[in-house]
Amino acid sequence: MTGQIARVVIALLFACRIMAAQQTSGGSPPSSESQLANAVEQLQKQIAKLESSVEELRTEASRYRAETLELQRRLEQISPPQQAQVQSEIAADVGSGEQSQPAARSSTARLSKLEEEYELLTGKVDEQYQTKVESGSRYRVRLSGLVMLNMFSNRGVPYSVDSPGVTPPTSISYGGGSFAGTLRQSQIGIEAFGPEWAGARVSGDLRFDFAGGFPNTGDGVTLGLMRLRTGNVRLNWSHTSLTAGQDSPLFSPLSPTSVISLVYPEFSYSGNLWTWTPQINVQHWFALPNSQRLTLAAGIVDPLTGELPSSQFERLPQAGEASRQPGYTARIGWSRATSEDRPLAIAASGYFSRQNWGFNRGVDGWALTSDWQIPVISRFGLKGEFYRGRALGGFGAAAGTSVLQSDSLLNRSAVVRGLDTIGGWTQASYEASPVVQFNAGYGLDNPFSDQVRQIAAVQNLFYPRLGRNRSAMANVIYRPRSDLLFSLEYRHIVSSRIGQATASIENIGMGIGLLF
Repeated sequence: MTGQIARVVIALLFACRIMAAQQTSGGSPPSSESQLANAVEQLQKQIAKLESSVEELRTEASRYRAETLELQRRLEQISPPQQAQVQSEIAADVGSGEQSQPAARSSTARLSKLEEEYELLTGKVDEQYQTKVESGSRYRVRLSGLVMLNMFSNRGVPYSVDSPGVTPPTSISYGGGSFAGTLRQSQIGIEAFGPEWAGARVSGDLRFDFAGGFPNTGDGVTLGLMRLRTGNVRLNWSHTSLTAGQDSPLFSPLSPTSVISLVYPEFSYSGNLWTWTPQINVQHWFALPNSQRLTLAAGIVDPLTGELPSSQFERLPQAGEASRQPGYTARIGWSRATSEDRPLAIAASGYFSRQNWGFNRGVDGWALTSDWQIPVISRFGLKGEFYRGRALGGFGAAAGTSVLQSDSLLNRSAVVRGLDTIGGWTQASYEASPVVQFNAGYGLDNPFSDQVRQIAAVQNLFYPRLGRNRSAMANVIYRPRSDLLFSLEYRHIVSSRIGQATASIENIGMGIGLLF
């Protein structure tokens, strides 16, 4: 037995020496792929030896436990006067049972320690395998993603059966309902972890999905084209961060919780300003007493207006980009940490841009927004956003409409004015358990009807989607593991337009996803 323990100790010391050598060399790039392979092979050999030793100790401990249980059973079957005599006889037979119990406990302790070391070495081997993702630099790259299957049943006619946001006018009919499935809400992500520069930690990420359209081929609806979603380069200091990339706008950073609405976030065109936009932001935060934080942020953004691309292969400037200046954003927020890791946070933001619609027809786009996250009671909270602004079609307001026009923009005498709108959304969430969450919410986007009425006869011909849009939703998300999720969601969308009957749809969606 002593020889076995000595061999195990030597094996552990040798394995620890290998791990220490790997950790020492982790800051510099490996000289060749063979060194990494040799390191993994040596770790695997040590694990094999440890497994053998663990199995031997487990067998020995089991034997000690069996002997002890047999002693107890025999003692319980005899009368108390005979127990002393039988105890002496059993002690003579087994050779001092009192000494065997400490030995069993010692073996059990050694077994537990070896199992801990085994798990540690196994984790090191898994880490070595995972770091085999190569990049053009010596810095770490991580691949992640989501495989998501969605099934949808619709009662009514949405523009898109698997991502309803606005209902068409009742005069447009494709039938009374539909059922569909899709995998195009699946995602692929790449994260890069760069060096420290000027005291900042540098990182970056890109994220794609398969909702970029449909190829013009048979059954092309199942062959979603890859689409760029978000991507950022981040420089993080202790109290300051610089972010450059494409993401949700600084003045509207939140979205409702849903795994059914991934192509377009929940409440898109119903109060959620979400469009992923090229931007540069700087944030600075101040630590306050009682785990509080004050955050100040500002940035510039591509002043999108919601216009469709003029060509599939060329990019011409939209009205905001034709103004030759960016959009400007600012934000101030306050937050306080809570014991349940659900912060209380409130913020106010602003946005401004100039837009040039041709022939010296200028429009000012602007927005004032607020957002909040409030943990009301234990496991129950609220979050949401509110906005009031003008010419915000580029961010999803007014069904993507920024201005009203009396005639074609090619007509010099056509009147162009920014469309005012108001809206927002709120969602309540309840965590029934660590793996089950319930969510319910409501969103509203409401362009000013008096402005629409002034040119309704022409405007509704050009923009049949324009009008008040409301959405209500409820879902349950079940996450039995950190990488596995199931969800069932109900949505009711109602669109009202001047001079037309109200159109509505009901959507029930199911999602099964695996994170990797």
